[in-house]
Amino acid sequence: MTRPFRRRVLYIPGYDPIPPRRYRELYKREGAEQARISGYGLTFGPRRDRKGFGWGVLGDFAGRQAEAEFEVLVWADIVQGSMGQGILATYGQLFRTAWAYIGSGALFRLMRLRRGPVIAALYPVVVLLAQLLVSALAGALIGWALGRLTGLGWWLGGPVMLGLTWAGLHLWRRIDGKIFAWYLMHDYAFTAQGQGAYPPALEARLAQFADRIAEVLAGDWDEVLVVGHSSGAYLGVSVLADLIRSGRVPASGPRLSYLSLGHVVPMASFLPRANRLRADLRFLSAREELDWVDVTAPGDACSFGLCDPVAVSGVEPPDRRHPLVLSAAFTRTLSPEKRRALRGRWFRLHFQYLCAFDRPGDYDYFAITAGPSTLGRRFAGRGHSPGRIARAVNRWTAT
Repeated sequence: MTRPFRRRVLYIPGYDPIPPRRYRELYKREGAEQARISGYGLTFGPRRDRKGFGWGVLGDFAGRQAEAEFEVLVWADIVQGSMGQGILATYGQLFRTAWAYIGSGALFRLMRLRRGPVIAALYPVVVLLAQLLVSALAGALIGWALGRLTGLGWWLGGPVMLGLTWAGLHLWRRIDGKIFAWYLMHDYAFTAQGQGAYPPALEARLAQFADRIAEVLAGDWDEVLVVGHSSGAYLGVSVLADLIRSGRVPASGPRLSYLSLGHVVPMASFLPRANRLRADLRFLSAREELDWVDVTAPGDACSFGLCDPVAVSGVEPPDRRHPLVLSAAFTRTLSPEKRRALRGRWFRLHFQYLCAFDRPGDYDYFAITAGPSTLGRRFAGRGHSPGRIARAVNRWTAT
């Protein structure tokens, strides 16, 4: 009996403070739905290797069997630490982040690629300033009214205005789970805090990720597939570049593959001090040790849809091999009913790459991660999707 195809998947989340079990539940729920739609079988269970957090899945694709074990490479604690800011500190982040993108000229060059993610980046700035204005106006109005009623004027009205402004901002922050303005502010501030350079805590975590992938590559797998979503997509680039530079990809080991999803690479690579990331993009794009496929969608306003992350960053080498840039094509792979249900839910659309499609096309997250073919074989011979943006518009190209 032929043994099943064996894959190890290591998933790098984006800027997400939520514990990794969320990704297990999402995979099980959406995987079961995709299997029902597409007619293959998925069975979920535990992993043999219990190191870290993850889960197992058995796939049956028209009689071809596959075993996959997932592990989430966790950096939620770093995210949580960066989000632990008070109200004044968050507004300080707002002005520093705005200046990082405007002062460097990055914002205006990003707009030449896709306006959707730039609008998404401006959204928390506009919303937080509007919240401050509304809170201050409400406080001023009530303070003025109380000052007149008591005859104490601004001796009472001033403290009331300040107190109510502060209370209003606390209230806005408490309901941010519905509008994500404060969350996104912390996200963009984290990227921009070092003008694109990784902070020391993140550098240390990336080194741990590289060590873990090297450990997994020594196992009996047919494929080791690294998946990076959102800002995790550019972290994956740096992790894999470090791994290959250090000579830790065995020539006779499992095939190393990289699937980047919904990337926001230009938000980091267009900043002046992102030399490390730009060098990693240039290096990884020319390596034969791995297969790299990048999937985005123009309908995802939070990612740079069909923007080639290497080319637009201005670091494409003459011997470039990767990535293959593909579209998830939401307008074709999601029915009109599904698109209507997701209308306005831009954050949910940013996670669609990890979810079921009711009109699936070439891109199927569950067939890729639990099916019996490597990423390279699955997309062998494919060209870039039409509409790929490959013009170099980045002002900062030093590596």
